[in-house]
Amino acid sequence: MSREEIFNKIAAIIADRFEVEQSTITEQLNFKKDLDADSIDFVEFVLELEDTFNAEISDEDAENLNTIGEVVDYIANNN
Repeated sequence: MSREEIFNKIAAIIADRFEVEQSTITEQLNFKKDLDADSIDFVEFVLELEDTFNAEISDEDAENLNTIGEVVDYIANNN
């Protein structure tokens, strides 16, 4: 799966979960600052990522994912 395909899938999840326009989502988007995501929101998002990409994201790794770009890189490198 290409980096662009990964980004598009993640952007669709974010648009749906956080009720933002998909066209406004960039790799620099920050979960806490830009989406005002709390820890529960983020955990649910990570679980959805794991289901979507059939991947396992450790709690330790998830704590280091702050932007969409970091998530895309993580999925691309670990899937």
